[in-house]
Amino acid sequence: MNIKPLADRVLIKPAAAEEKTVGGIIIPDSAKEKPLKGEVVAVGNGTKEEEMILKPGNVVLYGKYAGTEIDLDGDQYLIMRQSDVLAII
Repeated sequence: MNIKPLADRVLIKPAAAEEKTVGGIIIPDSAKEKPLKGEVVAVGNGTKEEEMILKPGNVVLYGKYAGTEIDLDGDQYLIMRQSDVLAII
């Protein structure tokens, strides 16, 4: 993969959704909660107003509706602004 986010944007690989069963019933993928944590894969250079704090390899928490989903090489990623990241774990 050869992608470089611009400015204050970061590329995140979401953690896999947890497999849950309820009384022996497997919940389908469409009903699973979106994961709210993931690993930073690539970062931009930041802006004059906001320096880039995140680094590739950081595990982060982000908002439920943050970012834009993209598909690269068959894998799902999120691209979002650094300010949409809530915390580093």
